[in-house]
Amino acid sequence: MGKKSIANQISPSQVSGRLATWHRVMEEAGLEFDDLQVPINDPEMRKRLVLFWRNGGFKSTTSQERAREIMGNNFFGVEEVGKYFQIFSTRFDPFLHTNISFPEAVLEELKDTHVLIAVYPLSVFELRDKTGCELICDPSHYIKEPFLKNRGEQKWQLINKAGVVKPGQNQEDRPLKLLTEYDEVPTAQVVAYSIIGHYLATSEILFKDVTCVRTSSTDSKGNIVRVGYSAPKGLLIYEDWPDDRYYIWASTRKPSI
Repeated sequence: MGKKSIANQISPSQVSGRLATWHRVMEEAGLEFDDLQVPINDPEMRKRLVLFWRNGGFKSTTSQERAREIMGNNFFGVEEVGKYFQIFSTRFDPFLHTNISFPEAVLEELKDTHVLIAVYPLSVFELRDKTGCELICDPSHYIKEPFLKNRGEQKWQLINKAGVVKPGQNQEDRPLKLLTEYDEVPTAQVVAYSIIGHYLATSEILFKDVTCVRTSSTDSKGNIVRVGYSAPKGLLIYEDWPDDRYYIWASTRKPSI
């Protein structure tokens, strides 16, 4: 559903009054008249300005900026959350004041195999509402399952892009890494959030070679929940028997700071 224009929400006199006040205070802060032409000419600058304003003037911590430099496209930070999930930060947002919970050496080691993601509390249903139903396959068969309503917690996640296997598990001739003592299996909410966010930002599909990965979530019958993405169907959600030894697991690195 498209957004209503300012003209449809506020009277012309209110708009002109607000703009006049804005221009006066910006001039007092040092903005010159010719500076106004720059965002008019530069569409990318317009996007950055709008996102900066809507994020409450957010500026990443040095740690977050350094992490973005290291991870490149494998970074989904607070700015991306605002752009793709329409969640805009305020000065009370803990993410604005926290450093990345992984040392630079770990990020350097994993920059090509993992994605660093600022995970906000959003259930699968909320993800669907914020990004559009076409990105998420209809989960009506799970409509009453608690895990679909789980919003999770707000934290940085360093998620493996390919999935892993557990020690002693049949790898089906796939050269995947093992789940180690430094890793843990994330919830279905974290995996769904990561898949959708990274896809919107980069058009890259996580776990594309294995389709779906097992998570730490279970349904009401005790079956393990699998999550993946398959174009053009969108986000997929399946269930596995608990004793199935052959499927690939999602994995995130445990925080080390």
